[in-house]
Amino acid sequence: MQNKLLILLLLFSPLCHAEKADHDKPVDIEADQAQVDDAKKISTFTGKVVLTQGTMIIRSEKLVVMQDKSGFKHGTAYGHTASFRQKREGLDEYVEGYGERIEYDTKASTVDFYVQAKVKRAQDEVRGEHVTYNSSTDIFQANNEGSAAPARVHAILYPKPKTSDVAAPVQK
Repeated sequence: MQNKLLILLLLFSPLCHAEKADHDKPVDIEADQAQVDDAKKISTFTGKVVLTQGTMIIRSEKLVVMQDKSGFKHGTAYGHTASFRQKREGLDEYVEGYGERIEYDTKASTVDFYVQAKVKRAQDEVRGEHVTYNSSTDIFQANNEGSAAPARVHAILYPKPKTSDVAAPVQK
């Protein structure tokens, strides 16, 4: 398995992904300092950074946002523990993740967590040196490549209640 774990967390039917309306919301960034280079399409924010877009929130010590020619954005958040949180479409549930570096790619709809990474969804949790969450497919991938010592990834997955486990209403 070469220290890789591919976890298909497609436990809900129909599939539920990140809140779709978030993509249409404005990006709001608060920080102690900002440096914006419009020519290179690179912005750097430092000091207690909070990025909010709809239900998505990224908190970090430093955030670098780059925009490609097509208008897609790629953000890299740095911090002792940077964090990510986003509501899942159609559910009262959030995906939360932590790491020393978080890379968010709007084109690929992926969030990568690096260095002591942890991603949670409801009670389920995945940990490793690198965890990728794809919000379009609802797939997590974890590995420990780049770890100084041989290590294993760790996942805790709770069983979901079956529809037959839910008591049917009594008819009178």
